[in-house]
Amino acid sequence: MDLPQASAVVKQQVIERQQVQTLADVLQNLNGVYVMGNAGGYQEELASRGYAFGSNNTFKNGVRFNNSMMPEVSGLESVEVLKGGNAILFGTVGAGGILNIITKKPKFTQGGNISFQTGSYDYYKPVIDIYGAINHSKHVAYRINSSFTKAGSFRDNVKSQRFYINPSFLIKIGNKTDVLIEADYTQDNRNLDFGTGAINYKIANTERSLYLNLPWSYNEADQISATSTITHKLSDNWQLKSVLSTRNFNSKQFGATRPNAGGQFIDSTPANYGRWVRGLVKNKNIENYSFGSFDITGKFKTGRFQHTLLAGIDADITKTKIYRYDYSKLRADKKNIYDTVNIFGTQQYTQRNDIPDVPWNLYTSTPISRVGIYVQDLAEITSKLKVLAGIRYSYSKTGMLDSIYADGKKILHNKNWSDDAFSPRLGIVYQPRKKISVFASYTNTYELNTAIDSFNNVLKPSIIDQFELGIKTMLLNNLLSLNATGYIINNNNALQSYPNLSPTDSRRESGGQTKSQGIELDIETKNILGFIINAGYSYNDTRYTKSTLYNPGSRLRYNPSHTANLHAYYHVKPTTKLGQLHAGVGAYYVGQRVAGRNATKANPQ
Repeated sequence: MDLPQASAVVKQQVIERQQVQTLADVLQNLNGVYVMGNAGGYQEELASRGYAFGSNNTFKNGVRFNNSMMPEVSGLESVEVLKGGNAILFGTVGAGGILNIITKKPKFTQGGNISFQTGSYDYYKPVIDIYGAINHSKHVAYRINSSFTKAGSFRDNVKSQRFYINPSFLIKIGNKTDVLIEADYTQDNRNLDFGTGAINYKIANTERSLYLNLPWSYNEADQISATSTITHKLSDNWQLKSVLSTRNFNSKQFGATRPNAGGQFIDSTPANYGRWVRGLVKNKNIENYSFGSFDITGKFKTGRFQHTLLAGIDADITKTKIYRYDYSKLRADKKNIYDTVNIFGTQQYTQRNDIPDVPWNLYTSTPISRVGIYVQDLAEITSKLKVLAGIRYSYSKTGMLDSIYADGKKILHNKNWSDDAFSPRLGIVYQPRKKISVFASYTNTYELNTAIDSFNNVLKPSIIDQFELGIKTMLLNNLLSLNATGYIINNNNALQSYPNLSPTDSRRESGGQTKSQGIELDIETKNILGFIINAGYSYNDTRYTKSTLYNPGSRLRYNPSHTANLHAYYHVKPTTKLGQLHAGVGAYYVGQRVAGRNATKANPQ
C-alpha cells in the first residue's frame, strides 16, 4: 500500500493449484504481462507495457538470468512483477518492468513431496521436492528440488527433453545472521519449430501438425548458477544484506531457417504456390555473468517523520562469445540454400535429410561491466501522506566487439565505451483511509545499448521517462483488493535500423522516439464463502512518435492493445470429508497485435 508503483505477486498456492507447466502459464494470472513470441519453441519472449523483457529485465532470486531459454517452473515459490521503470533498484533495465522468480527455500521441518504429471502428446514429468534440517540441527537446513520433463508436440517430429535441479542450504549463525546458498541447473534440448509459414503475410492453410524444419534440427541449452545471500540484523530496525552470484549459459542451435527469413519467401505464384527454398541457421552462444551487491535497510525518525531507508551498491560483469558459421560450402555458388520443398506436400522436389558440414569461421567477444550506487527513502510526512524519493548513479563500460577467427587471425580493438547516468525516482502516496492508497510517481530508466552504429561505435544508452498514477484498495476486512493504474512511458532515443540498410543488417541508430500509454485494472479476493477470484484487464497503446525510418503513429510489433484474465476457484469447507478438494476455471485473453514487418517510409507495404 505504501509503494507508488504497480506490482503483482503470483504465490505458490496459485502455481500449485493451476499445475502450471511454463512461465507463460503463470503470467496468465497477471494483466499487461504477456508472451511476445516463442522463438522456435525454445524461448518465451516476455513483455509488458509495450516493451520487451530482455535478460536485463528477468531475475531469479534477485539476480539476472538469461531468458534465451525457458525457465523451469517446478521449483517456483512465487513470481514477482514490478511494472514500469525500475532503474533505481536494478540498474540498466528496460522500460516495461522487471520479473523476479523466487525459488523454493530450505525448511527446518522435515517434509517433501513426489509428483507426476502426464498429458497430451507424450508429456511426462516426474518431480521430487524434499527438505528438512540436516541431522536434526537447528542451524542448518536443506532443500532439493528436481524434475525431468519429456514431451512431444502437436507438431509432427517435435520433441523436447529437460532436466532441472535446485539444491539450497540455509545456515543460521547465531540469532542475527543467515547464510543462504543456492544452486540452479537447467538443461533443455528440443527441435526447432518456427511454425508453418505465411504466404503474402497470411498464415498458410496447412495442417496444424505440419513440421517445416528438419528432423535432425536441435536447440540445446544449459544454464547453471550459484548464489550466496548473507543477511545480518544489526537491530530490530536495521539489516545488512550481501549477494554474490555467478552464472554460465550455453546454447547451440542448428536447423532450417524460419520460413520467409533472409528474403527466402514462400512462393505465392500459381505455378509454384507453396514452394520454399530452405536455408540453414546455426548459432552458438556462451555467456558468463558475475554479480555482487551490498545494501542496508532500516527505519528511523527525524522529528515526527518516520523514514524507511534503502542504500546500497551493486556491480556485474557479462562476457559473451557469439559464434558465426560459414555456409559457403553448401553450394558451388556459396549461397545459403539447403534444399527446396513445398509446404503443401507436393512431390516435385527432392527433400534432403543429411546433416551438412557448416564450420564456424569466427566468434565475437563482448565484455560489459556495470556498477551502481543507489539510495531511496520512504518518508511518512503524516499518517495519510508519504513520499518516496531516491536516486541511482550508474556507470557502464562496453567493450568493442573483438573477432577471433578459426584460422587463428584475431582482430582485437582493446577499446571501451563508457557511459553514466543518474536515475531519479519520486512518488507520492496519499491514504485518505488506512486501506486506500492513491499514488503518483515519476521514474527515469537508463537502458544500456550494445548495438553498433555505421561508424562502429557503441550507441548511447536510452533514457526513458515514466509517469504513473494509481489507486490501491483493501476492502471488506482485506478480503477484496481493487487496483487501478494509468501510465505514460516516453523513450526519447529508441533504437532502430538505418533507413538505407537491409532489415537483416545488425547496425542500428538512435533515430526514433516511442510512447507507451495505458491503463491496468486488478481484482483479487481471498476466500469469500468458499470462492477465490483473481481477475484483471489492461489496455496499452505503444507507437512511434518520431522516427527517421518508421511512419510516426505506427504501432510497435507484437504488443496487444488488450489483455484480460479471470480465474475463479471454489474450496470445499475444511470441516467436511472433501475438505482438501479444490475446483476452478480460468480464462485468458490476448487481443490483436501487429505482426510481420513494420511499415517504413521507404516501404509503406
